[in-house]
Amino acid sequence: MAQPSTRQELITYCKRQLGAPVLEINVADEQIEDLVDDAIQYFHERHFDGVLQTFLHYKVTEDDINRGKGPGTPGVSGITTTTVSESVGITTQFSYTENNNYIKVPPSVIGITKIFRFDGSNTTTNNMFSVKYQIFLNDIYGLGSTEVLSFGMTKRYLADLDFMLNTEKQIRFNQRQDRLYLDIDWASVSKDDYFVLDCYRIIDPSDYSRVYNDSFLKKYLTALIKKQWGQNLIKFQGVKLPGGTELNGRQIYDDGMKDLEVIREQMSNTYELPPFDMIG
Repeated sequence: MAQPSTRQELITYCKRQLGAPVLEINVADEQIEDLVDDAIQYFHERHFDGVLQTFLHYKVTEDDINRGKGPGTPGVSGITTTTVSESVGITTQFSYTENNNYIKVPPSVIGITKIFRFDGSNTTTNNMFSVKYQIFLNDIYGLGSTEVLSFGMTKRYLADLDFMLNTEKQIRFNQRQDRLYLDIDWASVSKDDYFVLDCYRIIDPSDYSRVYNDSFLKKYLTALIKKQWGQNLIKFQGVKLPGGTELNGRQIYDDGMKDLEVIREQMSNTYELPPFDMIG
């Protein structure tokens, strides 16, 4: 099928690109399954179409609060080192611990930008006693006949005050840990509060079958299979088959490597989001 919509159809498509069924592709099914997983992982981590920016909400539990306020666990999340000084003959041991101030994050989340405010500490909150609400309540009837410049400038001024007086919630995240560390005052968090995460989540091909028909993924997997095919045949270099045919695994392997280099360069130049500039 020219437009694969399943995992097996993608494998069959890539084999046809390499010459099947006219040629026998000497790659085991287990090897191909591994290559499909590698290709999809690369697609998720590098391709801008492999992830989706979304918002996830998390309901805080009592265990989260107790773990966040509690002391660190030595030897589990901490670091213990021992230093020996040969000249003095003194052994010094350093023990560091890290608080367990984290919440569990699904493996499908590969990046978290920020969390939204969960409390009412900001100046421009929308409750009826806030400055923003009172300004809007008193000035809304006059905005139709006068310029809105003063209203916009006042809102901007309040936003600047909020930025200076109320710091953003500090977070630390690494996708290999499946944990979001929140460096906050956990005493200010209540049970059943919600954290709203601005994050990037992978697009699971099991749910969105059009991933299997991505033009980059098809070319990349085909090159991976070609490389593996040549790698399997290298040990038979120079062996002649009946009829005088000679296997040339080294050439297939080199062609696969060249294809991968071109595709990865294309990924960096075309499909990958550019790094943000830093000024200052």
